Parts: sequence; structure tokens; C-alpha cells
Amino acid sequence: MVLQTQSLTTHLLPSVLPTAHFSRPPLSLSKPTITTQFNISKPYPFRKSLVQPLKCSVSVVSEPTQLKSTSNDKPFPAEVSRTIMELSSVATLSTLTQDGWPLGIGVRFAVDSDGTPVLCLNVSNRQFSIDRRSSLHVQLEQCGLRTPQCTIQGNLDKPGDRMVLNKLHSIWKKKFEEEVDEDLIYVVAVERVLQIEDFKEDGIWVTSSDYRMANPDPLRDFAEKIVNEINIHNIEDIHRFCNIYVDLDFQVTEAKMVWVDRLGFDMRLSCPQNGIFEVRIPFPREVMDEKGAKSSFNCMSQRAWEVEKNYHAPDFKKVKQLKKIACRV
Repeated sequence: MVLQTQSLTTHLLPSVLPTAHFSRPPLSLSKPTITTQFNISKPYPFRKSLVQPLKCSVSVVSEPTQLKSTSNDKPFPAEVSRTIMELSSVATLSTLTQDGWPLGIGVRFAVDSDGTPVLCLNVSNRQFSIDRRSSLHVQLEQCGLRTPQCTIQGNLDKPGDRMVLNKLHSIWKKKFEEEVDEDLIYVVAVERVLQIEDFKEDGIWVTSSDYRMANPDPLRDFAEKIVNEINIHNIEDIHRFCNIYVDLDFQVTEAKMVWVDRLGFDMRLSCPQNGIFEVRIPFPREVMDEKGAKSSFNCMSQRAWEVEKNYHAPDFKKVKQLKKIACRV
């Protein structure tokens, strides 16, 4: 999809670029004329009255970008697992007890720069002495609609090197803002990881090397904030995205953004007659920070509005990959 370089200043993000003053001609004309007066506009002023002057921001790029759906429009499972581990702090640790039964207990954890889980265990947890093999199961709830998960399999080890212990102590203190007895610090040496998108979904195995080499998503610390703001203040845009960017043969009655990352965002669509679906909409280009994500969303919102109002023809391929979601009980 070829996107115009105009990005609308929405309720979500004041534009950080200079804004140009647009004079809206009579409704019989399809395109506004540009003057050189620069101004800051209110969100979507032309939705209330099309005869009022239109003010929006202009982003200058060397070449137009295209919105396209490919196999690389979403993070790889190793990246998702690293992101889940970075954002979470509570997990279920499962080991074999002395009588051979598997036992899972709730634990807090932090991770080092390679994604290795750091645990602080109670001195009375003697069930760990029978077998070092263990698993650490972690879940991350997204917008109350989806719960991606990862399960790390590996050996539960007690670091003996003093420098390593000091480093792990610092990691724990930074995560939880508390001191910890270094004698109680353990790590799970990662052997492999099972990444699952949601309940009832099939998992994908990730090797330990892929897990260590992957980077957590750069938007992770403010993804939930962006999603909540958009679902509250930009619901019209979310529904418009369904009609403009997604190839649908049914009317969407409810739509929500579920999560956003450096490559795009996931939406949950529902229709009483057809069911619940999830769709992935990629960004025009990769984004690396909060401003970039909001700017891309604003640009896509402006483009969708222009197509809806017939200012531009839909000269792009709509996203066709929809995944039907089983209802949660």
C-alpha cells in the first residue's frame, strides 16, 4: 500500500514535525491546496465540518512506503519469548520431588542480558535436590484478550562464582528494589523454549541459541499504554482499519487492538454471525520507539480516512489472513 506523507495529529499523539496549514476548497473539489503557513491543529478538525480549514502535519520522506503483509510482519517466536520474560516477574517453576512427582510452585524471577531467568528460592525447598531438570512457565496477558506464554526448560543451577553472584544480585535488586541473600539465588540454564501465542494454540520450540541471540521488542515497556490509549480514544480509527486495510466479507460489530510491537499490531474483531477473529496489520516500516509507533498509527489513520472519503483510491492489497479465535469460557 502506498502511503501519503501526510500524518494527522490525532488525540493520541501531537506531531513532533512542523505542521502545514491546509485550506479546504469547496466540497465539489477532491484535494486541498497547500499554503506555507505553519500551525498546530486540533485532532481531526475536518470530521466535524469539511468546509473548515484543515490543519495537519506533513512528514517528508524520500520514497513512499508500502503496507504489505509478509511472513516477516511479526516478531519471531524467540523475540516474543524474550519480550514475555522481560515484561513478566512471576512464573511457575516445576521440578521433580524426591518421591518422583512433578511439583509446580509460584516464584518471582528476573532475567539477565541473555534472557537467563534468575530466581530467589526458599531455603526449605529441598525438592530441588533430587533432579536439576526443571521448567519455568511464564504468561503475559495482553489487553485481557490474549495470553502469550513461554515455557523454559533447563537445569536449575546454583552459581558458585562470586562475580556472577554479585551480578545476579544487582539484577534482582534492580528488578524488585530489594536486597536478597546471595545463597538463595538460582538460575535456570536454558536448554530450549516452547512459545505459545495463546491458550489452546499450538506451540513452537525455540533453541537456546536463538533465544539468547534474540532481542526483546523495543516497544515492550509502553506497548500496553499505547494499546489502552488507542482503544479508548481512537475507536473510530480501529473500526476504519477493519474496513480499509482488512479484506472482510462481514460487518465488524466490535474491534480492539490487542498488542503492538516494532513491526505492527494485532486486532481482535467480532461479529455475532461469524465469530471472533484476530488479524495482523503491519506498519509501513519498522518502528523503534513510542513516537515512531504513534506516528505510524496516525499516518495510517489519515490514509484510511482519505480512502474512506474517496480522496484516494484503495491502491493497496488488503490483509487477508484472519485467524478465527475460540471463545474463552
